[in-house]
Amino acid sequence: MWLNYIVNTYSFMKEHEKNTEQKILDAAEDVFMIKGMSGARMQEIADKAGINKALLHYYYRTKDKLFEKVFEKAFKIFIPKTLGMMSSDKPVIEKIEFFVNNYISLLYKHPFIPSFVLSELNRNPQILVNIFEKNIQFTENDILENFDKQIKTEVEAGILKPVDARNLMVNIIGMCIFPIIGRPVIQGVLFENNKAKYNEFLKQRKEFVKEFIINSIKA
Repeated sequence: MWLNYIVNTYSFMKEHEKNTEQKILDAAEDVFMIKGMSGARMQEIADKAGINKALLHYYYRTKDKLFEKVFEKAFKIFIPKTLGMMSSDKPVIEKIEFFVNNYISLLYKHPFIPSFVLSELNRNPQILVNIFEKNIQFTENDILENFDKQIKTEVEAGILKPVDARNLMVNIIGMCIFPIIGRPVIQGVLFENNKAKYNEFLKQRKEFVKEFIINSIKA
């Protein structure tokens, strides 16, 4: 009886900890999305999670550590299925469509990611290296080399024009990421600060980027 009580109590406590940490991560993501890294405050995150600040610091000692965890959580959603697709034997065009759809969706749901990456590249790039190493089982060079070989094969088959894999990926990522980074200017100047119109533009962006990239490389 006592053994069952101890086991049940331990299970309850672990589940409670898990739920508390999830509340913290959800609250932090909401605050980071609105305020960004520099504007977010730990007290605000604690209030939104419904806990006191001391408990928040028990789980995450600093705002940097919490931000890293939120970023890693979003990263883990995107990376596995994207790497799986990019390393598959699907046609290049199908891979591009998949990447653009998933990348813009990720940035739309987690708009704090681009600014975080840019700031960390200047401040502490090792953080990003650590996150990549923890979540990627093989190197980006392996993926790019395989992708480059596949492009060359499809060029020889008359499907694609000659194109460098690295330049192609930089073009795709740049076209996906800039509307998120440049949101204040794009929304303010092109859409008269109308958030609904900007969001609609972002949804349409997927199709535009896919068509633009694919039409530029199709033979």
